[in-house]
Formats: sequence, structure tokens, C-alpha cells
Amino acid sequence: MFDYVVVGGGAAGCVVAARLSEDETVRVLLLEAGPRDTNPYIHMPVGFYKMTGGPLVWSYATSPQPHANNRKIPYAQGHVLGGGSSVNAMVLTRGQPASYDDWATAGNCPGWSWNDVLPYFRKAEDNDRLSGPYHGVGGPIGVSDLITPTVLSHAFVRACQEMGMPYNPDFNGPVQEGCGFYQTNTRRGRRSSSVEYLKIARRRSNLTVRTGCLGTKIRIENGRAVGVEYVRGTSKRVYYEPADREVLVSAGAIGSPKLLMLSGIGPAAELRGNGISVVADRAGVGRNLQDHYDVDVIYDLNGPFSLDHYSKPHWMLWAGFEYLLFHKGPVTSNVVEGGAFWHSRPGIAPDLQFHFLNGAGVEAGIAPVPSGNGCTMNSYFLRPQSRGSVTLRSSDPLAKPVIDTNYLAEPGDIKASVEGMRVSREIMAQASFKPFIKAEHLPGPRVQSQAECEEYARQYGRTSYHPVGTCRMGVDTDSIVDTDLRVREIAGLRVIDSSVMPILTTSNTFFPTVMIAEKASDLIAHGGVTVK
Repeated sequence: MFDYVVVGGGAAGCVVAARLSEDETVRVLLLEAGPRDTNPYIHMPVGFYKMTGGPLVWSYATSPQPHANNRKIPYAQGHVLGGGSSVNAMVLTRGQPASYDDWATAGNCPGWSWNDVLPYFRKAEDNDRLSGPYHGVGGPIGVSDLITPTVLSHAFVRACQEMGMPYNPDFNGPVQEGCGFYQTNTRRGRRSSSVEYLKIARRRSNLTVRTGCLGTKIRIENGRAVGVEYVRGTSKRVYYEPADREVLVSAGAIGSPKLLMLSGIGPAAELRGNGISVVADRAGVGRNLQDHYDVDVIYDLNGPFSLDHYSKPHWMLWAGFEYLLFHKGPVTSNVVEGGAFWHSRPGIAPDLQFHFLNGAGVEAGIAPVPSGNGCTMNSYFLRPQSRGSVTLRSSDPLAKPVIDTNYLAEPGDIKASVEGMRVSREIMAQASFKPFIKAEHLPGPRVQSQAECEEYARQYGRTSYHPVGTCRMGVDTDSIVDTDLRVREIAGLRVIDSSVMPILTTSNTFFPTVMIAEKASDLIAHGGVTVK
């Protein structure tokens, strides 16, 4: 029935399926393991606080992390149509142009430099304020300014300037350095996820979307991918769908290597150890895992200044009415309103990113402050050197994989993480915050020395939900996919998602993943012709 079968309806899969279906002569099937994006909290930006725990994420956890006090760290990943783009904080950043030039040079990925990828960022974007050479208008993804920034977010931006950062009105412009308000992937006060692509394509009879369908194996015959096996819901019955042209794997940096290995593509000894027949011995599948390691500094406030105020039922009801009637107010907040990019040492490009959260205990596993009104500064090192892995726990497709992020294995990562804490504290100590801050809740005033800060970072650091790299692309023979994203040694098979990134972006990863999917769609449909 289908020319293309796309496995994974996340940030990348929705884009690829919709773009390929623009050709009315091809038939496209999109399989997504999670449900449709009907939960109302998905679409209200403030609903992000409900997203990192609960039924719309894969409730993964890392293996015990030897450099993070042997903790198993919660590792939520999207499990819903739209994937991470339906559950993330909607912070819309792309990273430094030099990062993509590094992909092309140090990453051995010609054709993926900044000048190569910028047209695809612009093609995807519908920006309500910015245009010109760096921004697009009319694309599927709505990009907008915050409708009603909080008084605390304004204080954050002023405080950053007081400690010496320049104000930056556009983190996705020619310069990333500085502080400001994040633009978000929202449109008219609602989340704008990759599902926007499907909304445009939904009237096309040549596109079929099936949710609740978990890909379990790529069927390979005579060195070619010919279709996908999958299960539906809680049933153990295996279904099969052939693909006349290609199978496109877009299951993310955790799911994509898992599916390849279940299909016999991966490290031969590990596959045989799990009773899986080896189709292609590819030692790098599941390796090169990279992620940003996030360290929070949490503050107790002396009044109801943050979004925590609206956790009380009557204020929640008031905010709901304001949103329904006027499409403004606290419900339009993505919680993470302000941010900054700065340096861990002088003379280098920004290598620290900061997020200011209008609340405490916003994300799963983080407790609220004693007063019930708090705020959070978090930071991470943009260029971590530590590398981890994703491996199979068994040959059972329903078994969770082993995720070893290997956080802080390299000494430079912990040093930069502590510098991020120091800058966070310096920002929060400025005059603009003095009317609001009651006390530093975590790590607290007793944690001051380098050793104490390192211990805090090891004990309380967490994921930033930015895993990449586990099906690395490149021109070298050790890469998993080539620069057209075709899996080496297997015809008719590509991987299209964040797992192909050779090097982690210097930013949040949603929009770079959309860019990869946009470019991949051209590679497939038009032989790699760059859009103008």
C-alpha cells in the first residue's frame, strides 16, 4: 500500500511524512507509538509543567551514573504524536552558526554547514516579529514572543544586564550572546508543535497516520529494508506493513538505535548476546550519546510573584477564564520565559545556556519550595565532552533500553557546570531581584566552595531532554548514516531525527531536529536540491 513507512511521529517524523505527501503520486504511512495530541495540557503553553511526568512520556531512567553519585536519573522522552515537540517547554533556539560549520568540518558532514541548513530553518518558521535573512514567515511552525511576561521574567532580564550581559532581542540572529526573552514555538497563545505539519496535510488521501503503533522490527531482505513490523496498543499481535521505496526511522535518539538493533543492525557481539541475528555489524549504533546536563538553583520568594501562585484552585480558575476570553495571561506562559547565553571563561563563544523558570518544582522529580512560591535558574554546558550509549536490555521490543548518559565523565564538564551555577547565583544576587527573593533554597548558602558546588551538581543535576548522536551521520565508514541519512550497508533505509547529529547543538534541540527533517525531505523527494 505504501511507498514510504515512517516509524515515529515525533518532532522529525511528522515533518517528513507531511512533506513527502506533498507529492500526490506517493503513499506515506506514519506510525507513532503514543496517542494523538488531544490532551488539553499539550496545547496550553503553561501545561508544560504537567508534561515531564505522566502518560505522555516514555518514563525512562538512566543507568546508575558513576560520576553523578551513582544515581538513576529520570529521562523523560515524548510518547505522543509530535513527540518532544508536544511536551517540551517551547523554547525556540537554533544554536550558533559555527556549530553547524563544525558539523561540516569536525563532524565530517559536508552539506550540513550553516549556509546549507539556514534555508530549512527559514522554511519551517512562521515568525510573528522577525523576518529577513535569519527568519522565515509562512512556515508550519508558529514562532512568537511571549504574550504576558511575568514581573519576575522582566527582573531576570534586567538582572542579567546588571551583571554585565548585553540585551539580545534575537537569540537566533547573527549573535547568540546575551540575555533576553525567549521566542517560543507558539501561535496565538497555543503550542505550535510538529503536528502543525500534519494539520496542513490531513486532507491528503495519500497520507495515513496511525497512533498507538510501536515499531518492533525493520524487515530486511537481501540487504534492503522492505517493511516494518509493529504492535498496536497493548496487543502482542505483530502487524506488518511493506514499504515499496524506503523505511524512514524517526524514533529519536533513544528509539532509533533501539529499533536498528532489534532489526539486526548494530554491534555484532551485543546483538548475538541478545539472541538477535546480525544483518549488519555496525559498532557505532547507540554510541556517541550526548546530552546537556542541567543544574538548578532554586529560590524561595517573599510573595506570590511566580506562576506557583496559580496552583491555588481559585487563581487557576481565574487564569483559565482570562485565557479563554482574551487569550492572554499566565496560561500563555511557557514557564521558561527568560534566558541567556554566556561564557564559562573569557574569550570564547558562549558555552553556557540559562533558563529562568517562573516556578519551583515545575519538572518531574523536583520538589516545590517551603513557601509554595519560588523560581528556578537552571544552566548547562553547551559543549559537553562526555559520551554515553543506548544499548538493548533484551530482544524484547517492549523492554526499555539501557540508557547510559555517562554524565560528567570528562573533567571539563563538571568544571563548566559549576561555573554555570556561579553565574546563576550572580544573576539572582542583582538589585532587580532584591524585592522578590526571600532565600536561596537549593543549594543554599552553605554550599560555596568548588568542591561543595561540584558535589551539589553531581547529586542534583539532571537531563535537559536533549539526547542526540546515537546514529551519527558522516562520510567516514564508522558513521551509521551517510550525509543523505541513508543507513550504511542497507538499501531503502534512512534515519531522520536528532540521533544523526554528529555534535550536540549549542541550543535546545527541537528546532534543529525540524531542520534535519526538512532537509531530509528534500534529499528524498528532490535529490538534495536546497530550497531558496
